[in-house]
Amino acid sequence: MRKFTRVLPLLPLLGLLGCTPEPDAGQAAAASQRLYGQIAFSPCTLTAAQAAANVEALCGRWTVPEDRSQPQGRQLDLHIAWLPPKDNQVGRPDPVFFLAGGPGQAATEVASVVKGALAEVLKTRDVIFIDQRGTGRSNPLTCVDAEGQPLAPASDATVDVAAVRDYARACLQGLESRADPRFYTTSEAIDDLDAVRQALGVEQVNLIGASYGTRVAQQYAARYRQHTRAIVLDGVVPNDLVVGGEFAQTFQRAIELQSALCRADATCAARFPVDTAQQLAQVVADLKANPRSVEYRDPSTAQWRNEPLPAEAVTGLAFAFSYVPQAAALLPVVLDEAAAGRYQGLAALARLASGSMAGQINRGMQWSVICAEDDDRQVPGSGQDTLLGPQVVEYFYAACPVWPRGQRSAGFTTPLAADVPALLLSGELDPVTPPAYGDAVVKHLPAGRHLVLTGRGHGTLAAGCMPGLLGQFIESTDAAGLDTRCLENLRPVLPFTSFNGWEP
Repeated sequence: MRKFTRVLPLLPLLGLLGCTPEPDAGQAAAASQRLYGQIAFSPCTLTAAQAAANVEALCGRWTVPEDRSQPQGRQLDLHIAWLPPKDNQVGRPDPVFFLAGGPGQAATEVASVVKGALAEVLKTRDVIFIDQRGTGRSNPLTCVDAEGQPLAPASDATVDVAAVRDYARACLQGLESRADPRFYTTSEAIDDLDAVRQALGVEQVNLIGASYGTRVAQQYAARYRQHTRAIVLDGVVPNDLVVGGEFAQTFQRAIELQSALCRADATCAARFPVDTAQQLAQVVADLKANPRSVEYRDPSTAQWRNEPLPAEAVTGLAFAFSYVPQAAALLPVVLDEAAAGRYQGLAALARLASGSMAGQINRGMQWSVICAEDDDRQVPGSGQDTLLGPQVVEYFYAACPVWPRGQRSAGFTTPLAADVPALLLSGELDPVTPPAYGDAVVKHLPAGRHLVLTGRGHGTLAAGCMPGLLGQFIESTDAAGLDTRCLENLRPVLPFTSFNGWEP
């Protein structure tokens, strides 16, 4: 039975993910604390660079050992945010845990982004965001030098495996006194989740996982089935998938589907007689053969820049934009401009995409996960004859030869086969977790249902009527009984025919 104590109404504090009281307000902060089980929470403000608004929440910490075989050794404070139900009411006894993606994304840093998708869930249930160990404020594996100053990251604009490896070595030196990267894997993280569940005093939890978070949810449900009431998997990562190992192929599929959408529309086909996949290949080949600098206006600062435009920056932009159909709609027109010798739009968007992605993923934690769980199963050279090529996998795993390797638990790659109620969601155009992955996972879940959302990319929780369906499923745990006809209103996003948008 959950233990719940209400002391004072929620009092918002200033700060970005602050979650700690002002030094001269200690007594007031203590008075405004609320207990959820054994964990004391205080008012805090959650925000993120990619969010339109902040979220007022309650934040707390729970301490766990870094190495569970040495319980008296180094301890980690897990950073936790709690969104109480609407109108601050007492929620159902089985809260929702939201599991972020990456690997390397901090759950509390996406709370402001996903809160809208959880609006129906929040009418009746508490939602808990736990920064997975190594991310956010849960002893992040941030790369710093020996003096504690942030290391300049290896550039994502050019594929340089040796540079990434050197960066990983320098990162390890800065981590020596703060963390042992071997203990920052998925297997350790699901034990952390259960430690928080116990501390909250609840018997069961509902798990909503996004992207890599779907793997965390499956692993938790396999180990702690009796404590798992229901799972939602958005952008499904099968347990046996080599994370990143098929990026070249899945991106190729996505961009070819986007090209087919344009060919099927008379106006779009007339405006872009060369399809997007072919145009992208031509522009990239031209930049490789004829490197050039481009003068463009920085979209973030409005300042003029004159910089080289690497071919890899263009494929990186196309890959990043393919996650979101509304962004992908810009790609054909900027590629068409580049093919005509006007590269300013591509350069500006590449700069914007690079800046918006910076800092969202903790690289050290990501390496701890993929090097322990996936690296020994990846197939070198995969992705030949694709736009991204085999180098995307080489780059993704470049740190693994020098990064300390943890353990992959027994049966880790075995598909989750359980009677747990499960709702699986895929975007039709998803460039990294295509619908085929959801099809593979749901086969082993007799109480599961897989929905493929028309025209959506990576991440579908907020699409159309999905927030309502999500709330209904968490209430009923009956995926088969959901009336999903409202999803038929979703339509693909056609490419822009000019910088002004679509033709009327």
